[in-house]
Amino acid sequence: MELTESSIASHGKSSRIDTGIFGLNDILSGGLPGGQMYLLEGDPGTGKTTLAMQFIIAGVNRGERALYVTLSESKDELEGSALSHGWDIAQLPIAEFIPAEASLSPEQQYTVFHPSEVELAGTIQKLTQLIDDVKPERLVIDSLSELRLLAADTMRYRRQLLALKHFFAGRDTTVLLLDDRTAEGSDMQLQSIAHGVIRLEKIRRTYGVTRRRIEVIKLRGSAYREGFHDYTIEKGGLNIYPRLVANEHSTTFAGERIESDLPALNQMFGGGINRGSSTLLLGPSGSGKSTLAMAFAYAAAKRGDRAIVYAFDEILRTAQDRAESLGMPVRTEISRGTLAMSQIDPAELSPGEFAWQIRRDVEEKDTRIVVIDSLNGFLMAMPGENDLNLHLHELLAFLNQKGVVTFIIYTQHGLVGTMLTEVDVSYLADTVMLLRYFEAEGSIRQVLSVVKQRVGAHERTLRELSMGKEGIVIGKQLTDFQGILTGVPSFAIGQMKK
Repeated sequence: MELTESSIASHGKSSRIDTGIFGLNDILSGGLPGGQMYLLEGDPGTGKTTLAMQFIIAGVNRGERALYVTLSESKDELEGSALSHGWDIAQLPIAEFIPAEASLSPEQQYTVFHPSEVELAGTIQKLTQLIDDVKPERLVIDSLSELRLLAADTMRYRRQLLALKHFFAGRDTTVLLLDDRTAEGSDMQLQSIAHGVIRLEKIRRTYGVTRRRIEVIKLRGSAYREGFHDYTIEKGGLNIYPRLVANEHSTTFAGERIESDLPALNQMFGGGINRGSSTLLLGPSGSGKSTLAMAFAYAAAKRGDRAIVYAFDEILRTAQDRAESLGMPVRTEISRGTLAMSQIDPAELSPGEFAWQIRRDVEEKDTRIVVIDSLNGFLMAMPGENDLNLHLHELLAFLNQKGVVTFIIYTQHGLVGTMLTEVDVSYLADTVMLLRYFEAEGSIRQVLSVVKQRVGAHERTLRELSMGKEGIVIGKQLTDFQGILTGVPSFAIGQMKK
């Protein structure tokens, strides 16, 4: 998913420079403070080179002098990577350290050398001479591992880096040092020298794509958004999805209730569901959770309020066919643009990217109803259960502050009797509707009830739910039985006397 400049709130200041990645600028409160030396570290394959090339290209596009010095990859390899992203290699000035005899070629842009043929001090001296000749405003050195190999010991390596830092002082050059953390001696000393440290990480999963995340370790004298932020590497470079902070998106909206086309269902919620609230639909598989959420989304779409359903578990065609069979022609609203359905594959999506997709739908498309079907699928995209509650809390708080009505579907384990849940998220929702199967008179029936609602009165009754040719039917209060929620009810005592 491509991020656009308009989709990120601007926090920029005149002293900060554009990194070329809008999500990273957002995390850095506008960009990197100019004229400083930064360390970009990460294991091989995390995207350091891609980020650095985006940084250089952003400078060239702004008319700045820029230089990419490579000690590890060849110029041809870097240009091949740039072309794979669709970039113009003419915007990527590269200085390659190559053997001396090869530098006689007239096509060579800069006079360079091979690091293995010289000592570290000589390498640093020739590097500074190259920088003096070009006078870049943006500089990338890729990578420090090659320089570390030339140092006789750790102390000498640190002294040379300090000398390099002093060399850049007062030159108004923003330097990005890349380190793959593979060479011996990769420790905290390099972080202490740099003005700021950015780390890229990969989290391998047993199935699906590798999850990638970025963290700003430090940024001296500057504000930035702490914590981990998910990112992806796609054609066009890195897309970084800043961690969602709900307090940054507070808005005002008119208080109103959102209704479905089912009067009895609206009555159970006390006249509808409050705008700016979240509703958890809880129950076993097939009990009608997705259908009830679709009833509200379809009714909103008919009124002209945009609604979107994120389907983790069900194929979109199946969900649409079921809705159509129950008297909800959702494909008509989809063609109008008032209803959208998005298929989500938890094996291919990170939680940060999913939260960003929802944010973009709400802020750019004025979406009023959001259905997450289901939370079980969202859980599979998470590295751990504790993270689920934190992500969900921020996401629901953001949607509530935007005045969005959110439906979260959670499938419990089991069909009748005691239901089991992997995580307890009921306390995060403003409203909880419970759905159950029960046995009565030789058949399996369905029941629903509203067990919690933070704002306004609601029914505390049990009503039977049925779905068929006549559509969705919400029955009258079930007064003939007791123990319905156990799955095997009995006749109420009063009814037995009759």
